[in-house]
Amino acid sequence: MRKWVIFAIFLAIVFGILYYLTFGYYSEGKRGGFVTKLSNRGYLFKTYEGELRMGGLYEGDGTMNSSQWVFSVSGKNKDAIAKLEEAIKNGHRVSLTYEEKFFSLPWNGDTKYFVTDVEVLGSARPAVEATPTKPLPAPTEIDTTKAL
Repeated sequence: MRKWVIFAIFLAIVFGILYYLTFGYYSEGKRGGFVTKLSNRGYLFKTYEGELRMGGLYEGDGTMNSSQWVFSVSGKNKDAIAKLEEAIKNGHRVSLTYEEKFFSLPWNGDTKYFVTDVEVLGSARPAVEATPTKPLPAPTEIDTTKAL
């Protein structure tokens, strides 16, 4: 009887560790930028994979450095997927809240970063107001008989 109790405790510990490594996370944070890609991928397990372009940083020589960040979204998170699709369609900046997992599993996604919430921040550029143009002056005839 004592062997079965020890075995049951051992199995509970092993399953607890595996559960935590599968569904737990060790980091969470936010990233902002423009979503450039969102696709539903996978052969057996379909997941949403995306790409975020973060703002350019000017380096010492005056060039612009843009970095990209890849992430996964659970197919169950319909609200986040709808907001990401809207941001792509309208060219809006987003702030993504994410969790970083210990490692990626095939049924979770291609990356270790899983987006849990999306906040659409606004348009890429402020709208430019159309300035009224002045009408062109009427054409004038040139007298070609006169000497220059």
